[in-house]
Amino acid sequence: MKLRNTLKSLVAVAVTVSFIGTASASIETKDWHNTASPKAQQFLQNNMAIDFYASPFGTGWADNREVTNYIDLAHSRGISGATITLTSPATPTWAKYKAELAKWTEAVQESNAKIRFVDKPEDFVLAQKNGEYAVMWNAQTTMMLEGDASRVKELADDGIRVMQLVYNGVEQTGVGGLSALAGDKSGLTEYGKEVIDEMVKYGITVDMSHHGYQTTKDITDYMKEKHPGVPAVYSHSPLASTYGCEPHETLTETEKRMAEKGYKKGDLFHRLAACYRLISDEQALTVKEMGGMVSITATEWMMDGVWPEDITPKQFAEMVDGAVKVLGVDHVGIGTDDMMTVSRVADFAIENSHMYTDNGYMVDAFKRGSTGCAEMSKHLAPVIDELWKMGYSNEDIRKIMGENLVRVYKKSWK
Repeated sequence: MKLRNTLKSLVAVAVTVSFIGTASASIETKDWHNTASPKAQQFLQNNMAIDFYASPFGTGWADNREVTNYIDLAHSRGISGATITLTSPATPTWAKYKAELAKWTEAVQESNAKIRFVDKPEDFVLAQKNGEYAVMWNAQTTMMLEGDASRVKELADDGIRVMQLVYNGVEQTGVGGLSALAGDKSGLTEYGKEVIDEMVKYGITVDMSHHGYQTTKDITDYMKEKHPGVPAVYSHSPLASTYGCEPHETLTETEKRMAEKGYKKGDLFHRLAACYRLISDEQALTVKEMGGMVSITATEWMMDGVWPEDITPKQFAEMVDGAVKVLGVDHVGIGTDDMMTVSRVADFAIENSHMYTDNGYMVDAFKRGSTGCAEMSKHLAPVIDELWKMGYSNEDIRKIMGENLVRVYKKSWK
């Protein structure tokens, strides 16, 4: 069954959810692990599974035990490791980046699990083999460079192995998804090209999640010309086609389309904005041609606010399947983008709604109850059961859980 059909049935439930009341979904992701078959739980223990989560100190967590509890649960259930976000617009300077790196390094080392800091792609494989938990850093902005592309080398030395050129807004490197949503049609800058050159030189994978469409096109065109054979990725970007969304619309274009359909705010299928966190088939197929991949996130509030309750393993599996139908199983992974806890994030977004020029899209999603993040340790085992039901082989699932990522990293890291 296609996910968009599932969504239509869910929307009927959403009618009963207040648009302005307290969020009805759990702040912490619902734990589905024990609903999985023993076979799926064992499969997860026996094979590599790589997560991706983004939880800045002070927003996602405030005490080291929050991090260690999270890692210890993941490790106990067979998650081999994760890409962990160190930088965002909340860390816009080099000094703040270094402070964030120190806080995270301290926190993960207090875990009961033995930590393996990732230096080469094979470290993920070794972590699974040795019963360790692999930690790899990533950046979701280049703001911390403060205009100095030569600092990319030090990022690589620090263990950052994946980096976005830009987050949602406008940076020196280019235009992000939110700014594109507001109508900014410009893309990658000359400085952005300089940063890409340094990333390729020092083995940091170019990540295009959160980027505006023109920026992604400029990046892939530039890389195919100047760095042929080097893949790029979308580390946490579902496909808009799975939802029937229009990913490249501006706010004005969405408003016009809603009016033409006769929808008004409050109607079930009215969209406040395009699904700007999602990517088009065109974007996804371009990175496939480059040898890259797309990792699917099941974070509810990125999905146009459609989830009135915690996302189920079946819905999660349908999202993966939607991407595989477009890209093939060799170019799809999972990047949950889990925030560990959403309560601080939701409060921050509501209090600072002026920072999110998305016509109220994200705040509306939070208030509808879209607050879960599909924490991998709480979802993946039953997702495996669902993928088996869909006809996926063990080999297919191993690729999706981590083997595809390791293959892409081997092509882009030095």
